[in-house]
Amino acid sequence: MGSSEQRGGARGSERAQGGRRAQLEHTGLRHGWTTGACATAATTAAYTALLSGEFPDPVTITLPRGQTPAFALAVEELGAGSATAGVVKDAGDDPDVTHGALIRATVRRLAAGRGVVFRAGPGVGTVTRPGLPLAVGEAAVNPVPRRMMGEHVAEVARRFGVGADVEITLSVDHGEEIARSTWNPRLGILGGLSILGTTGIVVPYSCSAWIDSIRRGVDVARAAGRTHVAGCTGSTSERTVVAEHGLPEDALLDMGDFAGAVLKYLRRHPVDRLTVCGGFAKLSKLAAGHLDLHSGRSQVDKGFLAELARRGGADGALAAGVAAANTGLAALHLCQDAGVPLGDLVAVAARDEALAVLRGAPVAVDVICVDRAGTVVGRAPAR
Repeated sequence: MGSSEQRGGARGSERAQGGRRAQLEHTGLRHGWTTGACATAATTAAYTALLSGEFPDPVTITLPRGQTPAFALAVEELGAGSATAGVVKDAGDDPDVTHGALIRATVRRLAAGRGVVFRAGPGVGTVTRPGLPLAVGEAAVNPVPRRMMGEHVAEVARRFGVGADVEITLSVDHGEEIARSTWNPRLGILGGLSILGTTGIVVPYSCSAWIDSIRRGVDVARAAGRTHVAGCTGSTSERTVVAEHGLPEDALLDMGDFAGAVLKYLRRHPVDRLTVCGGFAKLSKLAAGHLDLHSGRSQVDKGFLAELARRGGADGALAAGVAAANTGLAALHLCQDAGVPLGDLVAVAARDEALAVLRGAPVAVDVICVDRAGTVVGRAPAR
């Protein structure tokens, strides 16, 4: 939920994990640690100090895949009945908005039988809408970090021969401000950041966090009873959809380049209608069958555009000009000047590709293509 750090994966994929490690070594990119791993380290240190009077520094934890990283403590505070430890998050070479954030855990003992209770301190959000994997009113601490902290609390409790009944209050310095740069406000997580992570490790430039946020966006929209959602490639296309359809914020999916993620998730979790809105060049890639619209992973196929232009009435010279155009928008402008509706043709082809990916799921799809100024240059009606 929320930030750009969340990563997926499962035990048993050692080959894939090794591939990622080799890729990082090849590119020279440095991995980092999730907020969930940092919170687990801070919690472990704080509970150890609460029971022993001494903070372990560095503090070592075990991640879900068995790695055992050590974290230096930036904060150590031992009070009457509570202990607080803080860890500064290192996201490695990932452009994560939470890099450098100070994550604090304050631990207090509870009566026997209470178990582990999580509280949101300053800078950690609270869930206010249904549809997320946490109940409304809960601190925005995702299930895997909750499990990690619970397991480490239990291990510390075993070492000191006491019960694992504690209250953990997590906070992030400046977290509310940082959260404005995440999906949290749109997902109804208010007051700060989420404590995230499924492996504990931040893989630089991983796509899984964005895709997971798209899925949570669909979940929130469905839980709110939305029957019409929009997948948008950016802020310009979002503004266009709002102007066209008046959709509320929780019906807007920040699709970015991941058209396939939106369509595949809606195939399993349908809504009545999906509007796909984006730049002409990006949606021409979807029209040509690409589900990842990133410039590094798919290219505008000018030959495909030339074929569409022919179907729309372009003569040989215009089709050749489209095929030789420097950019997709240049091809569009050539066709606009000649009265050939290339924008509409791309929108229709993109809609048909989307419907093919949906495989008969009960989702009607319409498509809007825009240029860089937000002017609508192509449409395909809902089908």
